[in-house]
Amino acid sequence: MKNTGPLFAAIEVGTTGARAIAIDLDGVRVAEVRRPYPTNVSNPGWAEQDALDWSEHAVQALQRLPERVKRRVAGLGLTGQSPSVAPVNRRGRPVGPGLIYRDNRAFVEAAEMRQRVGAEAYHDITGHTPEAFHVGPKVLWLRQHAPKIFGATYKFLQPRDVVLHRLTGQFLTDESHANCTLFFDITARQWSSDLFGQFELDAGLFPDVVPSWTVVENLSAKAATETGLPAGIPIVIGAGDSQCVAFGAGVTERGPISEMSGASSCLNSVVDGLRRDRRITHYNHVVPDRLTTEVGLNTTGAALQWAVKQLGFASFEDLSRDAAIGLRRLGNLAGKENTCDVAPIFLPYMGDGERDDPTVRGAFIGLSDRHDRVALAYSVVEGVALGVASRVAVLQRAGSPLEELRVSGGGAHIAVLGRIKAHLLGQTVCHLEADASANGAALLSAQAAGFTEEVAVAIRHTLSRSKRFQPTETLHAAMLPRQRWFESARRATALHRANGPTEESGA
Repeated sequence: MKNTGPLFAAIEVGTTGARAIAIDLDGVRVAEVRRPYPTNVSNPGWAEQDALDWSEHAVQALQRLPERVKRRVAGLGLTGQSPSVAPVNRRGRPVGPGLIYRDNRAFVEAAEMRQRVGAEAYHDITGHTPEAFHVGPKVLWLRQHAPKIFGATYKFLQPRDVVLHRLTGQFLTDESHANCTLFFDITARQWSSDLFGQFELDAGLFPDVVPSWTVVENLSAKAATETGLPAGIPIVIGAGDSQCVAFGAGVTERGPISEMSGASSCLNSVVDGLRRDRRITHYNHVVPDRLTTEVGLNTTGAALQWAVKQLGFASFEDLSRDAAIGLRRLGNLAGKENTCDVAPIFLPYMGDGERDDPTVRGAFIGLSDRHDRVALAYSVVEGVALGVASRVAVLQRAGSPLEELRVSGGGAHIAVLGRIKAHLLGQTVCHLEADASANGAALLSAQAAGFTEEVAVAIRHTLSRSKRFQPTETLHAAMLPRQRWFESARRATALHRANGPTEESGA
């Protein structure tokens, strides 16, 4: 029977562009519009975007959505990359560049935050250990190095917040975005006046905080005219992209782990309290009274994109095809020869540092003149999987079980990547058919509109349509020496930039 019920829309302000989507109450994506924008990496460790692109491209994508759907859109949810931040004036217009999550320039400020408050104390209050990855160090960097921009700033907003202001005129953020500023008390669920005081920052520079399921307002007649959506539909503030992925992938209880696999990867699991491992960050979930953990890598999809371009592949499909040949070679050698000879090890840290280590760099290790382009293709795809497996292990050691890994985003369209992860982890890897971040935000708006039971059904249906990869004992065993090689290489001093921070990294 043809589905004739309402549709629910979402805006996602991502790393490579903005998108608007509409889904039905089966969780099926009915329409999608993308509008890309560039990232400026003019200096080592820097990664900037024009914050005006975030709102302009999001609205442009939303404007094209109504013409692609024939049914009523009944709600709108918002999500976006996080932690990324831009300074804006009272009109919500940018007064400086947007510094995105992979911008690592503020490593000195992050170290200062750890030293002044104490890394463990910081983690106890916020669920995070300060790194250049976070919003707080970026704000302190701007105060120190760009005082004119800092002085002209009315609010510091993250990408989703910029779009929310464009649609509603309100300066608001949600708890998940507040979590990664380093100024939000995760237990009290409010801004910490003590932390603002420690760094002589005015709390008014940050927007008020509401839960992720909050209906900010109903779409105004003016915004309806601009976007083409019906006036009066609820606008739900939503959450950071990885938190919406967890919701859309049904990671609302302990057991499964969610992976948002795009330009970067974020891994989330549900926990009942803060974990002591300071490498693990924590967020207030979009589900009331729950926390999620998060670990991640800055360049997974970005590393694959680099390989396509620099190794001369015509497309991701061509890279994947050669990587699959490399996986077969590995399987043919299993139990007969040293599988470390199949291909070099690839370290996927291609963004001038990682979120918990701004000094780490990418590398091929163990190259031989016997290695061809197939070997390099396999090495890169496996290296991304090894990086993910290394982060999953951090969560497991801290007490998060892994019943299955649920992957959404661009990485979920690369079957060989899913197969390699399954063999490495020794667990089922589930590739969702659509990016769960935008879907999760849309489902939050459906829930706010009163369709709570239907949302649960939509998530179950989404999981039932996913593609599942199962491990084999043979390939799991064949990959173990390569996994040990990767872990050894990742910690090598030579892999770290010599003029980086002197404080020992948590990586």
